[in-house]
Amino acid sequence: MRLPGTRYQEHGWEQVRKLLGLCSLQAFRQIEMRQVLDPERYALLLDAYTDAVAACLRAQSRTARGEAEGNSYGESVCELSLGLLYELQAQPAYWNAFATAMASEHARSGAFWLDAAAEGVLRKKVNDMYATLRDKVDADNYIVATGRDCSPNKIYTYRMLDTAYREISSLFMAWEQHAAQVGAILGRPLAGTPIEVRQMKTIGGCKAEWIIRWSETLERFGGAPGPLHTRSKRFASLKNSPDKIASLLTEIGDYEELSANMDSAEEWQGDAGEAALWLEDYWRVIGESERAEASGQPHDEDRILAAPDAGDDVDADAAADAASASAAAAAPDGDYPAPTDAELLAEQTRAAGLSLPLRYLEMARAAQESGSWTVRMLRDESLPVRLAVYHKLLGAADDTYPDAWLDPATGELPTLQQLATLDQISMPTLRKRRNEAIARLQAAGAR
Repeated sequence: MRLPGTRYQEHGWEQVRKLLGLCSLQAFRQIEMRQVLDPERYALLLDAYTDAVAACLRAQSRTARGEAEGNSYGESVCELSLGLLYELQAQPAYWNAFATAMASEHARSGAFWLDAAAEGVLRKKVNDMYATLRDKVDADNYIVATGRDCSPNKIYTYRMLDTAYREISSLFMAWEQHAAQVGAILGRPLAGTPIEVRQMKTIGGCKAEWIIRWSETLERFGGAPGPLHTRSKRFASLKNSPDKIASLLTEIGDYEELSANMDSAEEWQGDAGEAALWLEDYWRVIGESERAEASGQPHDEDRILAAPDAGDDVDADAAADAASASAAAAAPDGDYPAPTDAELLAEQTRAAGLSLPLRYLEMARAAQESGSWTVRMLRDESLPVRLAVYHKLLGAADDTYPDAWLDPATGELPTLQQLATLDQISMPTLRKRRNEAIARLQAAGAR
């Protein structure tokens, strides 16, 4: 499920939950858990827990689970886990509630955390802590993104409706095996393939009445009451409010359609992207012409200058890059050759299209420590690829980053999508080059 500003409501949450549970169990073996019995030591215990879990997460960052995509915005499971861990320090009430629950369990069972068989209990309490924190974080970010009120309970409601839609969709797809339940959901007996099976392609096409009837059918066909028909008061008002359900379903559907269009830079940029590429090509041709005149080559107005070779994700400035390769080799380790005026203008055009400062790339290059080992090892990579490496290894926000590297709107590194656009390559290509660069760093560090 996608909603404005949210990061933890998608497919990757299950892996985030498991990774945080795994690292939490390791942390509990390293810290003195008896401190949960003393509320005055909760803050110190949280600091120790955060350090231990962060170290474990960084060690897990290169595993298959850590590198798996955590959401549709390009954030990995490890990145999302680290983000939620640091949110725990910013909102310690959730840690205090966890520690209090641990103390209550200790009152019943003693030092249960020492028992290997109690890992299930520990994981359950950690899961509960992070699940409630997740909804609070996403609710806060939803408010920032939309300006509309939202609570963790409302996020939970969105998720319930999204789950209900997917359950109904599965029943519709297998309607022959579930004809009685599908007929009850549609409110009529079936006589052949129901047309709704073909019509409902997204959550926006799901009707509120179907959600209510689906919940009604669950006790008869599934053995347990549906979410709108339990004794819990959480969703009690919804079963009598089809208009409210319809509004929430529409909001989820509209944003999922919008954000799906934004997954591809080529699709959402449209004419603006083509105009930017045309402008860059124009300055490339002008630059070639000026260099030809400066070298004394005969001027031929009818000559068509060669375009860069076609290929996947070739930079628009490829010709200029090739011409300056010797200058790059002669530059100090890690330093870039000074870009031409045409190249600077092209960079500014890209930055402006991403709402970054016009001179973002120029200032970010200047902020690098040219003598550092990492920069020397990555001297053949473009700046966006270098920043993607830091994004992967340290996260989007780190106290060591120069201000010039950060997006002023977020106070963090640009997103992977922004970095890919700055480098004029696709997201898969950026990830490929980033991962290759990290592999080189790891190989060099192991020598």
